[in-house]
Amino acid sequence: MQPRHGKATRRASEATATTLEASAPSARGAPTDPNESPAAPEAARPNAGKFGPARESASRQKKDAQERPPARELGARPKKAPQPAKDARLSVATSAAGAVGREPPAAPEPAFSRAGSRRPRGARCSAEPRPLPGPWDLPSPGLPVSGLILGRRESAPRTCKLRAVLEKLRLSREDVSTAATVVNSVVDQLLRRLQQCESEFKGVELLRTGSYYERVKISAPNEFDVMFKLELPRIQLEEYSNTGAYYFVKFKRNPKENPLRQFLEDEILSASKMLSKFRKIIKEEIKNMQDTDVIMEKKRRGSPAVTLLIRKEISVDIILALESKSSWPASTQEGLPIKNWLSAKVRTELRRKPFYLVPKHAKEGNSFQGETWRLSFSHIEKEILSNHGKSKTCCEKKEMKCCRKDCLKLMKYLLERLKEKFKSEKHMDKFCSYHVKTAFFHVCTENPQDSQWDPKDLELCFDNCLTYFLQCLRTEKLENYFIPAFNLFSSNLIDKKSKEFLSKQIEYERKNEFPAFDEF
Repeated sequence: MQPRHGKATRRASEATATTLEASAPSARGAPTDPNESPAAPEAARPNAGKFGPARESASRQKKDAQERPPARELGARPKKAPQPAKDARLSVATSAAGAVGREPPAAPEPAFSRAGSRRPRGARCSAEPRPLPGPWDLPSPGLPVSGLILGRRESAPRTCKLRAVLEKLRLSREDVSTAATVVNSVVDQLLRRLQQCESEFKGVELLRTGSYYERVKISAPNEFDVMFKLELPRIQLEEYSNTGAYYFVKFKRNPKENPLRQFLEDEILSASKMLSKFRKIIKEEIKNMQDTDVIMEKKRRGSPAVTLLIRKEISVDIILALESKSSWPASTQEGLPIKNWLSAKVRTELRRKPFYLVPKHAKEGNSFQGETWRLSFSHIEKEILSNHGKSKTCCEKKEMKCCRKDCLKLMKYLLERLKEKFKSEKHMDKFCSYHVKTAFFHVCTENPQDSQWDPKDLELCFDNCLTYFLQCLRTEKLENYFIPAFNLFSSNLIDKKSKEFLSKQIEYERKNEFPAFDEF
């Protein structure tokens, strides 16, 4: 029985070896596929001579090796190569046109950024086709496919130029410290004066806002915005001319001891009267500042700010703001569209904060309505920019970075350079950094994922912001981020010729590698 068992085992082993030998020529003779995983040939290579139960002689192995043809077997199909990553990206990107106008998805952020789709050094590529990317991998609406690919080339000349500009726009710590010390000294003295008992503004408090405190200040620390907020008792708002942004302010109760009674005009709190008294107190106080060279600039028509010039180089806008802890006005109900970006929870928390009213007068033809107040959410804008990532740790130390603020700085700087270049043109006077910031917030809403703002894609992201801003200029529509019904580019605020002029200049800059940046 024992010899029969051995014979059967040998026959089975020989059959197994024959099967392995038959498959070996096609595996070894097949042409090498550049997209094929290095693990595939390794798995197909026979190891019967080492691990098989029946070991063949060396002469037999040599003979078999000579008989095996160097090419694959006749009729054997070559393995179909998977679609290259570039082609896959193109095919997906071209299908993105159908996504225009959709609200950004509320899907969780992907584990890897778009730029991180390249496999790490030494990693093995799978032979299976790459799965289609999620919504965060699609290009933003209106961008050409080539823009998506070029935006990934960090070594591209335009990208290098943008990074060089950002480096030059960095503020020196020493300059910042010096300027902040001077400004704080002046502001603190004014605050103490306003808080005196005999002043109508004795309850005023400090609220620092603006680009310096949002950490998006560019060029030099020479401009500061400071709010002096004054909490009001229960007030009633009456919307002015269906603007959604401008209001008349009344007191629900008006006791005789109310220090603001002197500013009432037919029960309406006059913005022009209150601003005039605020300005008078500040003007008197700066005369007492012997150690610092401070002058007050002339009042700008329609501006809510009292502008001080310190040492002939630092400009400080001091703005009186009425604080209301009531619910936000109905005109803001559909505003602040950050649910898919910063989350619905954050939106709810922000809307529970107070809102402010500043003495910015509504425009009436060629004149202004002096009794109106305008809604202000500068404190919310500051908070959004401070916590701008979908991920709560975005841009924190040793965490994933994004290029959102870099794009905002570049947009602000481009407008600043164009205003300087065409300062003799009246067209440019009507545009300000707030227009750029509003457009930027809308782009963030349309592109909520942190991976869509990868620093490696700086050129693409900046171009995306410019594309949106140009679209707003051409359509003459830029919705206030908090008050959707209020159009910042309406014809009664900015004429069509001015918008066409700025649009033309931005297009020229984009097509010619931003020559305005060369004049830095």
